[in-house]
Amino acid sequence: MRVLVINSGSSSLKYQVRDTVTQEVEANGQIERIGEGAGGPADHGEAMELVAAALERELAGKPLDAVGHRVVHGGERFGEPELINNEITRSIERLNPLAPLHNPANVLGIRAITAKWPALPQVAVFDTAFHRTLPEHAWRYAVPDPLYRQYGIRRYGFHGTSHEFVTGRAAELLGIPLKEFNAVVAHLGNGVSLTAIQGGASVDTSMGFTPLEGLVMGTRSGDLDPSILIYLQRQGLSADDIDAMLNRESGLKALAGDNDMRAIVDAAEAGDGRARTALAVASYRLAKYIGGYHVAVGGAQALVFTAGIGENSAAFRALVADRLGALGIKLDAAANLERSSAPRVISAADSAIPVLVVPTDEERAIADATAAVVLQARAG
Repeated sequence: MRVLVINSGSSSLKYQVRDTVTQEVEANGQIERIGEGAGGPADHGEAMELVAAALERELAGKPLDAVGHRVVHGGERFGEPELINNEITRSIERLNPLAPLHNPANVLGIRAITAKWPALPQVAVFDTAFHRTLPEHAWRYAVPDPLYRQYGIRRYGFHGTSHEFVTGRAAELLGIPLKEFNAVVAHLGNGVSLTAIQGGASVDTSMGFTPLEGLVMGTRSGDLDPSILIYLQRQGLSADDIDAMLNRESGLKALAGDNDMRAIVDAAEAGDGRARTALAVASYRLAKYIGGYHVAVGGAQALVFTAGIGENSAAFRALVADRLGALGIKLDAAANLERSSAPRVISAADSAIPVLVVPTDEERAIADATAAVVLQARAG
C-alpha cells in the first residue's frame, strides 16, 4: 500500500510517501513558514497544494492509497489508530486545549487533505495511544477527583509512536521476546520524554497532561513547582504569557541561549559557562528519571537512546551515562562515538545492562498502522 504520512505543525507540514510492502520511501519533504508571510504558504490548504505538486513530480503518476496523520493528543477516547470521518475530526479538534501547539495543526492537515483528495481514506495515529497501558497509580495526579472527572486532568504521555517502535526494535536486537522485555527508553529530540517499559508495554512516562511536563527540552521547561505559575500570575503575567514562556522560551534555550544540542556542546567545549550549565541540568534531570524508571520496571534489561539527540549526540549520551554509575551502567567510548544508522549496542562489556542506540522511524510506524486500519475497513 502506498501511504502518504503527514506530520502537521503550526507553521510547517512534513510529508513522506512510503510503500508499506517494500518499505521504500518514494517521496518526502517539508513545507515551512505556513501563515508567516514572506513568501510562505498562506495556510495549510495552500501548503497541501505545494505537497500535491511535489508528489506529482516525485511519484510520476503512481496513485496514493491512503493518508496517515500523526495526531499528538488522543485524550482518553483514542487508544488505537482511527479511520477518519467528520465526527473523528471534530473529536480531535475538541482536544485542542490539551495540546495547543499540536492538535490544531493536526486538524488543519486533516481538513486540507479532505479538501484536496476527499475520496482518499485517512487514518489518525495518536502519540498518546501507546501510553494507555499506564496503571492508575502512574497516570493519577493527587488533585481533587472532579479535575479528572470533569476536565480529564491526568497523565497521558506522548511520543508513543516512537516509544512503541523503538521498544520493539530494541527487544529484537537483544533477542528478548517483547512481552518479557523491560527497559527505559529515552526519546531525546527538541521534545524529550522517557518511558518505563515493562513486559513490552508503557507503565510510566515523563510527559503528562501535556507535553510540557518532565525533562528539560529544547524550548520547554519540563518539571517545575506549580506555585511558580501562581506567583507569576500575581505578578501580572497572563496565562498566555506563561504558556508561551514555558513552551517556547524555556529549556535549553533559556539556559544556554540556544536549543540546538550541537551548538550547545560546541559552546561548552569552548568554555561557555551557560552551555555547561545547560548540559549539567539536562543530563542530571534525565539521569534522575532513568534511575526512577529502572525501579519502576523492576530492573531494566536495557537503556535505549533514540531521536535526534539520542541517536546523534555522543557527548550528551556520555554525560548522562557518567551519572549512572550507581546502576553499574558503563559506555564503551569507541562504540559511543561510532556513527551509524543501524540499531547498536554502545555499552561496555562489563556494563550492568546494555545501552542501545535505536533510530526511531515514526513515519514507518504511522504508515504501517494506516495500512492495517484501511485494509481492515476494506475487509469489513
